[in-house]
Amino acid sequence: MYLLEVSGLSMHFGGIKAIAELDLKVREGIIMSIIGPNGAGKTTIFNCLTGLARPTKGHIRFSDREITSFASHAIARRGISRTFQNIRLFKEMSVLENVMVAQHVKTRSGLLSAIIRWKKFQDEEREVREKAFEYLDFVGLSDHVHGVSGNLPYGAQRRLEIARALATDPSLILLDEPTAGMNPQETSEVMRLISRIQELGKTVLLIEHDMKVVMGISDRIAVLNHGVKIAEGMPADIRKNSVVIEAYLGKE
Repeated sequence: MYLLEVSGLSMHFGGIKAIAELDLKVREGIIMSIIGPNGAGKTTIFNCLTGLARPTKGHIRFSDREITSFASHAIARRGISRTFQNIRLFKEMSVLENVMVAQHVKTRSGLLSAIIRWKKFQDEEREVREKAFEYLDFVGLSDHVHGVSGNLPYGAQRRLEIARALATDPSLILLDEPTAGMNPQETSEVMRLISRIQELGKTVLLIEHDMKVVMGISDRIAVLNHGVKIAEGMPADIRKNSVVIEAYLGKE
């Protein structure tokens, strides 16, 4: 079963075609990577999938429903979450609060309930808090829950972003360069974390430049160059694909 189906997706910025007629299908429960040189259009795809950009044309179906024109909050409610290439935490808030805030996209209590603090609201806040602890433990940050998020080491901030993305209880999580700037040990830890996310039953769509990461955890890989998909397949097939090699290294 395909959880995500993208057909004919194009995104133009004036005369620049960031994405051109992209077709992409992502099966439920897999880790799929999108790779390509800088400027290939990878992050633009994520922006279209999460409602941060409206595609020029094409269709996006998620869980068998058209979501092309949905707003970001509606897409998050449907079950898609993401991290960003540039860390976007609430850096003055605590680690715990960052994860609690993320869960409110799916809470049911309204503003009046929050002001009056009805029992229903208090019960829901307690549940949100408990789940936040669980997500932080899952990503290995249980010792930092009350610390200020901006004071965390770089690698821990990356893991906090992943915890926050998980907190919306998505069925599809988009990870944009999750190991960027990490040392080899931190990278290995994130690879194990992504595999554990898959074990939870989540589908992962990954943008990553580190080919060891991509080849080590991906079930399937799509390759972009100048906004065009030039190859798709299993890691072993992509590794020896001459078109992919040329896109990365150029012709001799």
